[in-house]
Amino acid sequence: MSSSDDPNLRPATKLVQGGRRPEWTGDPRLGGSVVNPPVWRASTILYDNIADLKARGHATHDKLYYGRRGTPTVWALADALTDLEPGAEGTLLYPSGVAAISAGLLALLSPGDHLLMVDSAYEPTRSFCNGMLARFGVTTTYYDPSIGAGIADLITPETKLIFLESPGSLTFEMQDVPAIVARARARGVTTMLDNTWATPLLFPALALGVDVTAMSLTKYVGGHSDAMMGALTATKVLWPRLRHATYQLGLSVSPDDCALMLRGLRTLDVRLARHGENGLAVANWLAGRSEVGRVLHPALPGDPGHAIWARDFTGTSGLFGFTLKDADDAGRTRFIDALSAFGIGFSWGGYESLVVPSNPAEIRTAVAWTDTDSLVRLSVGLEHSADLIADLERGFAAMAG
Repeated sequence: MSSSDDPNLRPATKLVQGGRRPEWTGDPRLGGSVVNPPVWRASTILYDNIADLKARGHATHDKLYYGRRGTPTVWALADALTDLEPGAEGTLLYPSGVAAISAGLLALLSPGDHLLMVDSAYEPTRSFCNGMLARFGVTTTYYDPSIGAGIADLITPETKLIFLESPGSLTFEMQDVPAIVARARARGVTTMLDNTWATPLLFPALALGVDVTAMSLTKYVGGHSDAMMGALTATKVLWPRLRHATYQLGLSVSPDDCALMLRGLRTLDVRLARHGENGLAVANWLAGRSEVGRVLHPALPGDPGHAIWARDFTGTSGLFGFTLKDADDAGRTRFIDALSAFGIGFSWGGYESLVVPSNPAEIRTAVAWTDTDSLVRLSVGLEHSADLIADLERGFAAMAG
């Protein structure tokens, strides 16, 4: 059964039932069905005859045509992700989150167009704008994450897309997404949002008017740090453009990786709740430490973006940052190197906790990052929060010594 059969199901149920169409999980000749869509690996698809080949057509998305266009394993994941976004027409899958964002920008922008990009965006997104998009004649203006309705002042006749990321994945500023979307729609400008931090479970972006959402499935959807993938989910108007561009770029994903993503998706609701609970426990503890300058976590009442988070979000994930008061890079290095429960590594959203140093001043252009204290980013995993706090305490001791 697919959750698309009942649009009134709650997200937790959709996670379990999504993508499990009978035609993908059962075979009448075998007299039964399986719980999980099998892994369909294919490059070449065989046809019964030429009439069959012609009948498939090049634009099919849920019929076997060629392996690059997908198999039922791929479609099952895309279908399940689409079910999570009220108002979505479809989802496309990519080898990574960066690939999804890059493909989306290429599909929606042309030479001479103007892009408004949030200044707190994921660094690889900035790199793509400053590199390939610039080479192709697209102009990018970076804007203050807190601009809200003021975005209208930056829209020009050439502006075709506004890109949002709320909160930013390094500095965690919240954006007033409804206000920005309203101004964009009034001027005929498309909006695209990186929703990896919250996922549709915590922030239903399309329901709030965003046109396209991007997610790095590598993070919370996969949840186990063993597969990479990205996704774009779009409204009916933009879905054909994204699909056409994706096919032209030759982008495809492995059905084996899709099976891993489907496995992770089934438990996303309970895992994300534990990530959020643990993250808040650690963040509140850090907020009381004398070694900490400030904690960058929108779910904390003292955070500048807390009001927006409380208005628009239904929960929190486990990714946030904090500054080390009066600590230089050497002090931050001593702190991080002393940790054992937190692994030093990029990415986030897996079951294990991670830590990395962050230096936003090096990349910000619209709004200077003026905090001189060293910044640390934590991805709080599924361990017991008391053990994570004890580990951080050892880090503070090493920094002082």
